[in-house]
Amino acid sequence: MRLVRVALANVNATVGATRSNVDRVVAAARAAAADGATLVAFPEQVVGGYPPEDLVQWRAFVEAQRAELHRFAHETAPLPCASVVGLALARGAHVYNVAALVHAGRVWGYVPKEKLPLYNVFYEARTMARGAPGLHDTVDGAPFGDLIFELDFGVLALEVCEDAWSPDGPMRRRSYAGAELVVNVSASPFRLGFAETRREMIATRASDCQVTLVYVNAVGADDGLVFDGGGYVSQNGRLLHEQARFREDTSAVTLDLDRTARLRTENTTWREDQEAFAAVAARSARVRVEGPTAFTSASGALAYPVPRGKSFFLPTDTAPPHPRDAFCEELLDALALGVGDYFEKNACFKTIGVALSGGRDSLLVLAIARRWIERRWADKPEAERKAKARELLRAFFLPSRFSSKETRAAAEQVARDYDTPLAIVSIDDALSRELAAVEQMLQPGEALTPMARQNVQARVRSERMWTWANAAGGLFLQTSNMSEKAVGYVTIGGDGEGALSVIANVPKTVVNYLLDWLYEATRAEGIRLTLLKPASAELADDQEDERELMPFPVLDACFALFAGEKMAPDEVARALRAVFPEHPPERIDDWAARFVRLFTASIYKWVQAPLGLHVGNLDLERERALQLPVVQRSEWHDKR
Repeated sequence: MRLVRVALANVNATVGATRSNVDRVVAAARAAAADGATLVAFPEQVVGGYPPEDLVQWRAFVEAQRAELHRFAHETAPLPCASVVGLALARGAHVYNVAALVHAGRVWGYVPKEKLPLYNVFYEARTMARGAPGLHDTVDGAPFGDLIFELDFGVLALEVCEDAWSPDGPMRRRSYAGAELVVNVSASPFRLGFAETRREMIATRASDCQVTLVYVNAVGADDGLVFDGGGYVSQNGRLLHEQARFREDTSAVTLDLDRTARLRTENTTWREDQEAFAAVAARSARVRVEGPTAFTSASGALAYPVPRGKSFFLPTDTAPPHPRDAFCEELLDALALGVGDYFEKNACFKTIGVALSGGRDSLLVLAIARRWIERRWADKPEAERKAKARELLRAFFLPSRFSSKETRAAAEQVARDYDTPLAIVSIDDALSRELAAVEQMLQPGEALTPMARQNVQARVRSERMWTWANAAGGLFLQTSNMSEKAVGYVTIGGDGEGALSVIANVPKTVVNYLLDWLYEATRAEGIRLTLLKPASAELADDQEDERELMPFPVLDACFALFAGEKMAPDEVARALRAVFPEHPPERIDDWAARFVRLFTASIYKWVQAPLGLHVGNLDLERERALQLPVVQRSEWHDKR
C-alpha cells in the first residue's frame, strides 16, 4: 500500500487582501497537518483573490503575491505535508495564473494555467499569459512550466481550473509522463445545476487519464461572482470524497495510490495510448522534491480507508435530497453568500436595507439577507441570531396613495417574520412636490404622462433609500428580478437603483418557485399574505404586472429562447406554440413580437443597473455575460 492523505481547503479569499488571505491559508494548512494530511490543496489564486481582473496589471499586486507565498513557505516549513497554492506570478513581461508546490519552507515549482477562458464571465486571456507543453524555465530560482513532481509517495502533477475542462488539457500529457496524482486548483463560479456537471467531469477526467484527481474550488463571493466551494477526490473515475459546499472548511481523505498504478497496469487501452503519445509529445520536466521529513514515514500512521458500510460491494444507504429541495437550497445559499460577502468584504457598510413593497421580489431579497445571517452565525443560539438580524437588517415601507392595505399588512408581517426593524414613511407629500416641480419645467404643449406619474414614485423611493444609505452606512439592496429587467419593466433612477442587485439574474418564475418552497418549509405568515395578491408595481390603480406584460411563464420562455438559444423572433413564436398550446397562436405571436421589441429597447436600461449576483449561464449584465450593443436596429429580423 501507498497510503496518502489528501486535504481540500476551501479558503474564502478577498481580492487584494494578500496578507489576510495567506493568514487564512496558513491556518488551514496547520489544521490539515494536524489531521494527518500528506498533501493540502488550496484554490486558484487564493493568495491574491479571484477574479483579480485588470488588477494584475499592477506589478506591485503580483509581486505582493510572490512575497506572501514565500511567507507561507516559511511559516509552514515545520509541517510534515506539502501544499499546492494558487497565485498570479510574473515572468518577464507576462503574468501567469499558476499553481505552486510548497514543502519544507521552499517553493519547488510553478505550473502555469494553459487553458485561459474568454467566455461567459471569464476574461483571463486579456491579461494573463498561457502555459504551454514543453515550457521549461525558472522564476525566482524555482522551476517554472510544464512540470511533474517526484515525491517519495508518488508522482504529482498540478493544473489550474479550466485545464481540466478540456479533454486535451495538460492532465492527459502529464499522466502519460507518469503523474499518478493530479491536483486541480480551481475558482469555478456557482451556476444553477452545475455541481453535477463538475462531479461528472472530474470522474471522466480521472477515468480517461487513469489518475487520482483532486479538485478544490474557491468559496465566497467577490463582486457579482459567487463561488460555491466544495471539491472532489476521484480515483481512476471512482468518487472517494466530496467536500461540503458554501462554507469555508477543510476536510481530508486517505487513499491508496497503489490502486491507481494497478488499474493502469490492467488497462491495456491506456497503456497503448500512453506509448503512442509519449513517442511524439513534448516532455514534462521532472522535479524531485525532498525534505527533512519523509512522507512515507508519516504514511505509516495512516489507517486503510474503510468503505462506507464496511462493504466493498454494497451501495451506500444515503438518499439524495429531493431535486426541488436541492434546487432551492443551493440557489438561496448562493444568493445569501453573495449578499453576505459583499457586505462584509466592503468595509464601508454597517447595515443592510431593503425597501419592502409588500410584493414578492422585496420579500425574497429580505429572506435572502436573513438567510445569510442564519448561515454566518450558524454556531450561535437562535436568540443571538435574531439579535444579529435586528442589529444588521433594516426594512422600509414607503407607501403612496396607490399602495393597498394588503401590501402594507404583508410588509409589516414579513418584517416581523424575519426579525427586521421596519420604518413606514409615506412618499405622498414628496410625490406631490416633485410633480408640481416638474410641471414648472414643461413647455407649452407638454404634459405629465401617466408613465411619468408612475415612474416618479419609484424615483422618490430610490432617492430616499440612497439618502438613508448615506446617513446610516447602509448597503441598499436592489430588488428587481431578471424577467422585468429583460423587458425594461423597471425605472431608471427608481426601482432599478441600489448598491447590489440580489435577484437581477433570477427569473420571476423562479422567484415564485422559491417563495412557494419557503412557505411550505416555514409556513411564514408574511409569505402567505404576499402570495395572496397578484404581482403588482402598485404605481397606478388596479395594476397587475402580468396584465401589463404577459404571463411570466411565457415571458421567461421568450427570454430563454431569444436571449439564451439565440432564436429569431419567428422561431421563438414557433417554439412557444409547442410549449403553451393552451394559448391561441395569434396571442403567442403577439407576445413573442412584443418581448423582442421590449428586450431590444431596454438594453440601455439594464446596462446601467447595479452590480448583480451571477447564478446562471445566462445573466443580464453587459460586462459579464450577455454583451449586446445598446444602439441597434431590428432590420435583421424584421420580415416586413
